Amino acid sequence: MYMRGQVIFILFISLICLSGVGCAAEINHSFLTGPYDSGPEVTEECIGCHEPQAKDMLNSTHWLWTSCGDCECGEIEAYKNMGKRTVINNFCVAIASNEPRCTSCHAGYGWEDDTFDFNNASNIDCLVCHDNTGTYNKIPTGAGAVDTSVDLTEVAQSVGSPTRDTCGGNCHFYGGGGDNVKHGDMSSALSDPSPELDVHMGLLDFKCQNCHETSDHNVAGRFAGLPDSECRVQCSDCHGQTPHAGEYKERLDDHVDAIACQTCHIPQYAREVPTKMYWDWSQAGQDIDPVPTDEYGKATYNKKKGSFVWEKNVTPSYAWYNGTSALYKLGDKINTDGVTVMNAPLGSRDDADSQIYPFKIHRAKQISDSEYKYLIVPDLFGGENSYWATYDWDKASASGMEYVDMPYSGEYEFVETSLYESINHEVPPAEHSLDCSDCHLETGMMDFETLGYEGDPMLVGERFAEEVEDVRQSVEQDASEAGEESSEAVPGFGIFLGIGMLLVVSILWGRR
Repeated sequence: MYMRGQVIFILFISLICLSGVGCAAEINHSFLTGPYDSGPEVTEECIGCHEPQAKDMLNSTHWLWTSCGDCECGEIEAYKNMGKRTVINNFCVAIASNEPRCTSCHAGYGWEDDTFDFNNASNIDCLVCHDNTGTYNKIPTGAGAVDTSVDLTEVAQSVGSPTRDTCGGNCHFYGGGGDNVKHGDMSSALSDPSPELDVHMGLLDFKCQNCHETSDHNVAGRFAGLPDSECRVQCSDCHGQTPHAGEYKERLDDHVDAIACQTCHIPQYAREVPTKMYWDWSQAGQDIDPVPTDEYGKATYNKKKGSFVWEKNVTPSYAWYNGTSALYKLGDKINTDGVTVMNAPLGSRDDADSQIYPFKIHRAKQISDSEYKYLIVPDLFGGENSYWATYDWDKASASGMEYVDMPYSGEYEFVETSLYESINHEVPPAEHSLDCSDCHLETGMMDFETLGYEGDPMLVGERFAEEVEDVRQSVEQDASEAGEESSEAVPGFGIFLGIGMLLVVSILWGRR
C-alpha cells in the first residue's frame, strides 16, 4: 500500500512537471556579486556555467533573426537564410542601415552594422529574457546597450525563467515602435490581463512558454511575415481536433478542418490598447504643431514617420492559410496595378492543409524606386544622410540602397503596401466566441465569395463538396454505360454501388 502511494505521488509530481509548472525553485544566483560595468561582463559570468545553452542560443532564430540553423521543424527552402534581418516590412521598413535603432530589440549587444559577429557568445544578452526584477532596460538607439540606470548586479542575481513581462515588456508588446503598434493582439495589457481579455493568461496565468514550447533556446511559433520557423504553435496542440462539448458538439467539431480555432474564438483584437492600422510615410517631414491626436489619445502624426490611423476593437480579416506565406524579397517588383502584399498567406479552399485564419492587415504607403519598380530600403537612422537627420528622401534612399548593394535610379515614389499579422492572443472566455449567425447570415462577417465559395457553404455546399458530386456523377455514368443487362446479371449490384459511393464520400469527407 505504501509503495503504491509512493508511485502515485511520483506520477503526480511528474505530471505537474510535464504540464510546465515549476518543479523546483529557481537557482539562487546571489553569488554573482559583480560589480558589472556592462552587459557583456554579465554574459561572461553566465557562460561560465551555461556554455551549452550559449551555443544553443547562437543557433536560434531569436539570435540570428533569420531561419534557425538546425531546427527540428526545418525551414521553407525557398526562404532559406531569410528572416527579420533580411526582409522588408511596412512599419520601419528594414533593419539594414538602421541597425543601432532596430537592434535595441535584439537579444544581444553591439549589433551596430553588418559586421556584427553572430558567432561570438559574449554578444548574447541573457538578461533581456531572464531578468526577474522588471528593471532591465536598453538604450533605444544603442544597438542593444544596457541603460546606465540599470543595477546589473541586482538583475544578474534575479535571473530565472522568462515571464510575460520579459517576453512582452522587453520586446514583443512594443514591436514597431510602441505599445501594440505592430501585432494588434499583443500589448502591455497582457502583462496582467483580466480573464475577459485573455482566458489563458488572465484566468490560468499562462506564461508565454506554456504555448511557445522551448527546446535548446528554439522557441516554437512565428510571425506570419517571417519565414523562420521553430515549429508552429496551434490550439490543437492542447485542445485536440474535437474540442467542443454540448448539444452541438459534432457540428462544431466539424468546422475544425476548415476553420482555425482563433477565427471563432478571437472575434476582435486590440480590445484594450489601440493598434496601428495605416502608416503613410509620404506625409513625413512636415512641421505640424500641435500634433493631432485621435479619439484614443494616440498621435496621428510624427514628423519622422508620417501620418497614422489607429483602431480599437478591430474585427479581423480572414484568409486561407496553410502556415506558409509568399514573402516580398528585396528587389522583387512591386504591384504596379494595385497594392503590393508583403507576405500573402498561402493556402486555398482546395488545399486540404489550409484553414481560414484571422489576420490584422496593416496597410501603408512607403517609398519605392519609380524607375526600377521595387521597394527602397531607406537609411532612416544614424548616418549623416539618414532621413531623420536630413528629412531628404533622395539622400536617405541613395544611402540605404548603397548599404544593401542595390541600384537606386535617383527617382522615387510612394506606393501602397499591405502586411498580414496573424491573430492568436486576446482569447476571451468561450461564451464570447462567434455564434453561427455571426457568419451564416447575409449580413454575416465572413466574405465567403472571397474565400472561394459561391456563397454561404451552409447553403451552396461545403469544402470539397464538388468532388463528392463529381464522383457520384461519374459512378452513375459508369453504371449507366454498363447497361441494364450487366447490372441485372450481377445480384445485388445496386447494393455494391451504394457501398462504393459511401466509401468514396467517407474518404473525401476525411480530407475536408
